[in-house]
Amino acid sequence: MTQPFDPEGFAQRQLDAYNARDLASFVREYTEEVQVFRLPDTAPSIVGRAALAAHYRDNRFNLPDLHAELVNRMVFGNKVIDQERVTGVQDRPMEVAAIYEVSPGGISRVWFVIGE
Repeated sequence: MTQPFDPEGFAQRQLDAYNARDLASFVREYTEEVQVFRLPDTAPSIVGRAALAAHYRDNRFNLPDLHAELVNRMVFGNKVIDQERVTGVQDRPMEVAAIYEVSPGGISRVWFVIGE
């Protein structure tokens, strides 16, 4: 019997892997063709699982105090919207919204909004 499609599961597993700095588990939750956007930019800043892995390896998982706290989550069909407080990247916590578009194969698109 197949498991029901669970977009929230993909978002939670990648968040858990992010906080564990487990790169292999983190990228496994994304599709090979994933696109990452940083709003308000309309062009993706990252395209593909390999580029995603390189970015997080070089710019996040190497930070000793990295942590994302889930503040709020909403699920709308195949969209998961997380409000997060990210520490360890800058001198002070970052307020971030992440909008995940999920397909049965994984997270296919992400839009990040960084608070002021």
